[in-house]
Amino acid sequence: MSFNFTATTPESLAFKEAAYGHLDFSQLNWFENLWTSYYIWMANPVLATGLASFILHEAVYFGRCIPWIIIDSMPYFRRWKLQVKKVPTAAEQWECTKLVLFSHITVELPVIFLFQPVAEFFGMSTYQVPFPSVKTMAPQIFFFFFFEDLFHFLAHQALHSGPLYKHIHKIHHKYSAPFGLAAEYAHPAEVMILGTGTIAGPLLYCYFTRNLHILTVFLWITLRLFQAVDAHSGYDFPWSLHNIIPFWSGAEHHDFHHMAFTNNYSTSFRWWDFICGTDTKYREYRKKIAKAKAENKNATKEEHKKWEQKLLDEVEEEGIRAEAIAEGSAEQEKKTN
Repeated sequence: MSFNFTATTPESLAFKEAAYGHLDFSQLNWFENLWTSYYIWMANPVLATGLASFILHEAVYFGRCIPWIIIDSMPYFRRWKLQVKKVPTAAEQWECTKLVLFSHITVELPVIFLFQPVAEFFGMSTYQVPFPSVKTMAPQIFFFFFFEDLFHFLAHQALHSGPLYKHIHKIHHKYSAPFGLAAEYAHPAEVMILGTGTIAGPLLYCYFTRNLHILTVFLWITLRLFQAVDAHSGYDFPWSLHNIIPFWSGAEHHDFHHMAFTNNYSTSFRWWDFICGTDTKYREYRKKIAKAKAENKNATKEEHKKWEQKLLDEVEEEGIRAEAIAEGSAEQEKKTN
């Protein structure tokens, strides 16, 4: 299938000749033809890629949040809610949305537009076609997941210490029971710090291999946003990914972090927390849950709810104390200096 390109401006005509002068468009698939049409129409790869990247980010982030907003409004799904007594109100979700939009426009938008020229300088392809194969993209995306998860694990722990927590990361911990929209509810500095793990992987890969297409980055960002929003959803379904892939973190893993304040610092995978011993309280909690279920097999539904809530309250109380200690260490450091 081919497109009738209408490059009417001198800039579009010049870009089409420079970028695709020797290209046989009849050999391209529908999406590749659409891709070239867009870049010819824009006639500016930096602007075209930046605009597409930002629109993709907003569409995927808020698009993925919408199902969770609907689920939060339906009592039927409470049976899978991890902290059943804490359902976000419309006011909380709107307040969260305002800060997220502020961060997207003031922090992420400039970074998104800067990423393209920097990555292209390192050898990334943008307007070029044909696209890389799935066989090429899959290991690249896995590397990005691995790199981001390790970076986040280390940076996230740092954000829980002293003044970094008190003045930066505390905002993200406003909700001890997170919800989808809260995935990027954070201080602008935290957005920059943790966002580095998302874009540094592709930049480093591109620098060393000179073999990366922006389409692969778009797929990576889409999957990363799905992971982040889902991890903050507050729900654990029987079909949730961690019930299929045991080392996947998911909401059940990250929800405990918000509730207990400590433990479970990773994003996508559980292995760094397990290897470094930063999931001991979480594993103790899961053992208590399993033991209580075994001991209360014949209990009524209401009795089940009572002991589950009792365990949740105990963990949250420990989390409140741990947070106070973290803020206290910041005050102590301030006095010392």
